Amino acid sequence: MNTLYTVLTVVLVAGGVFAIAYFLLKEFFQNEQSKRNYSSFEEKVSISLPVKMQAYERIVLLLERMSPTNLVMRTHKQGLTAAQFHQILIQTIREEFDHNLSQQLYISDKAWEMVSNAKEEMIRQINTSAGLLDDKATSTDLSKKLLEMSIDKLATRKALDFVKNEARKVF
Repeated sequence: MNTLYTVLTVVLVAGGVFAIAYFLLKEFFQNEQSKRNYSSFEEKVSISLPVKMQAYERIVLLLERMSPTNLVMRTHKQGLTAAQFHQILIQTIREEFDHNLSQQLYISDKAWEMVSNAKEEMIRQINTSAGLLDDKATSTDLSKKLLEMSIDKLATRKALDFVKNEARKVF
């Protein structure tokens, strides 16, 4: 009887020690896994955040460069016909946009849609402005007409505001 009591006591104590060790080790390993996950997350964020912010910067630059005032100031050349300047404006916008296509990976679908719509709206405004001029119009005439038409409705401004707000949320 004494032996049975001793064996039972040893088994219960060993079982208790085993249970305590099991739960302590389980908690320890869960904490270590959480630390590794958080460390991995921190590493991903430290790598991806600068890339995302750079993408937003490039999109802001694209939209600024596509805005009518900046576009005209940057591309205007004396002595061109309106038709020649029309082609230069359209080509410049398309090249700028194509150069930044990869940035859509880093911004939201809605932001990219607004950027794409701004590009299309700018091309539409340029085409409309050029269509209102006669065959003898100069690049200066087209510049004036484009700037007059785009005073109130700047799709680039709306897209720019949206992208800036989105970038602020990311950062």
